[in-house]
Order: sequence, then C-alpha cells, then structure tokens
Amino acid sequence: MSDVTGGTPGRRRGRPPRTESAGTRDRILSAAREEFSERGYEKTSVRGIAKAAGVDSALVHHYFGTKEQVFEAAIEVAFAPALNAPAAIEEGPLDGVGERLTRFVLGVWENPTTRAPLLAIVRSAVNNETAAAVFRRLIASQLLRRISARLDLPDAELRAELAAAQLVGCAMLRYVIKVEPLASVDVEAIIARVAPVVQGHLTGP
Repeated sequence: MSDVTGGTPGRRRGRPPRTESAGTRDRILSAAREEFSERGYEKTSVRGIAKAAGVDSALVHHYFGTKEQVFEAAIEVAFAPALNAPAAIEEGPLDGVGERLTRFVLGVWENPTTRAPLLAIVRSAVNNETAAAVFRRLIASQLLRRISARLDLPDAELRAELAAAQLVGCAMLRYVIKVEPLASVDVEAIIARVAPVVQGHLTGP
C-alpha cells in the first residue's frame, strides 16, 4: 500500500534528513550574509534568502525562525572571531590588557577575510533599529559580560562597555564611515593612541 502523503514512510513532513541538516543550514547562513550585505536588513526577505540558498522558505523558518533570528545567527557567525576577544584579556596580567584587546579587535578588522562579513552586519545595524537591537544584544551577552567577569571591580560592567564603545567607535570611523585621516593612518599608530584609553577604561581609577 502506498504512502498517502507521497513521501517516504516514517519521515515527518517538513523535516530534512539529518544528513542534510549541517550543509543546508550552512548554505542558508552563507546566503543570508550575502543578502544582508547587498540589500541591508530592511530589503532582505526570508524568501530572498531561501532563493539564494536554493531551498524553500519553509526550510529557512525551520532552521532559524524569523528574519530577525536569521540575522542574529548570521551575526554570530560573522562576529565569531571578534567574540573570542575575552581570551585576549585572560592571557597575561591586566596591566597590559588595553593593548592586547585593542590589537586583537583591530586585527580582526584589518584582516580582509574577517572584515567583509563584519562590514555587512554593521551596515545593517547602523541603518535599522531591529538589526541594531540584535547587534547590541549579541555584543552584551557574548562580549561585554565575559569581559566584565574578568575585572574584580564594582563597576566592571560599565568599564567593559566603555572599552567596547571606544573600540567599536574607532572601527566604525576607520572601516565603515572611513573618516580621514583615521581611515588611512597606519594601524600601529592607532593602537598606540587607543590602547592606553582602553586600558584606562578597564583598570584605571
């Protein structure tokens, strides 16, 4: 007797085979990053992401849910190198953390491979409040809280936020808005100026 649903017996409708899951999910994320990069958050749709990934829209919803959730997943992948920044704090004494953290974060932006997806995500966050809220939530949960946990000070969370603001602001002006002469000056010159300020935010009086 044939299966009345027309599908494979024992397989639930809408559920991809487990062997397809990892590759399909990665393909959707890759397509999402490209769509958000080219179109921005507002003009990107789940249908457009699905078309670019060669899948049905229902499959995008199956793996990620809403467009906001797809965007958050894309951010998390794109920001993975930068979100490892707390390791730069833990390696060595706190009196050199400002330079280590500044060098690490700017190094992520200087690398063309990691800069491209970062630019795509940040541009969407700058132009759309929903995207900005996702960006803030990710930075707060994945970066700031882990940095502040390393600081044995009563205002550790504020200190971490100020340090992050210093670095994010510098990156925005240099790599996104491209304000001169900041956009063209040697990165070592920036590190020499910014690192002591970051150090002061984290461990200063």
